[in-house]
Amino acid sequence: MARQIVVTFGGAPTAFDFKKVDRAALYGRRRRVPLDPSGGPCTRAELTADGGYLLRPGMAGQGYVDGDGQWYVAKDLQPVDSQGRAAPVHDSTLGVEQALTPVGPEALLDARVQSVYALDAAEIDPALAAALAAGELFAFDFAYRGGGKLDRGILLSNDHGLWALITQPVSPEWCSLTSQVIEDWSAEVADDFDDDLDFEMF
Repeated sequence: MARQIVVTFGGAPTAFDFKKVDRAALYGRRRRVPLDPSGGPCTRAELTADGGYLLRPGMAGQGYVDGDGQWYVAKDLQPVDSQGRAAPVHDSTLGVEQALTPVGPEALLDARVQSVYALDAAEIDPALAAALAAGELFAFDFAYRGGGKLDRGILLSNDHGLWALITQPVSPEWCSLTSQVIEDWSAEVADDFDDDLDFEMF
């Protein structure tokens, strides 16, 4: 059975089947496939910085090599925070009930959206369906895989269906000028192409 996003609202659970929405699904895509001398498709690979290892797709996620060339298996790695302290490890939330928390529109403005999932529920709690239809937003914890990263899901509804936006919070850093910028126009170099139109921009 496929894993589901399961949420609870007022104590009543709702399970959603989900499918990731990507650019290819929205706009289609074209692929440029490099071919070898015999006409077969090439497989992408990368060299490590020292040129000692050739990495094929999927190999980088299996582990980590430190500066001394020591290999560490990914499952043995311990996540740490910015101060070097051990960070908590989270289990996958798929198939596990997650409580919904009402949030306002600023929850989307203060977040970076990483993934979008189209949701489908065989049966949705009527109270939750009514709240979503009224334009309310709800947050829930989300971790696709177990590990040190815990994302924040935003559940919402619109005329096209039900959606889960998987986000990470963004904390803007405000900057101000400490001194006035003085532009020296005498150093300006004339550009003979300033008035040319690039029709590709249209």
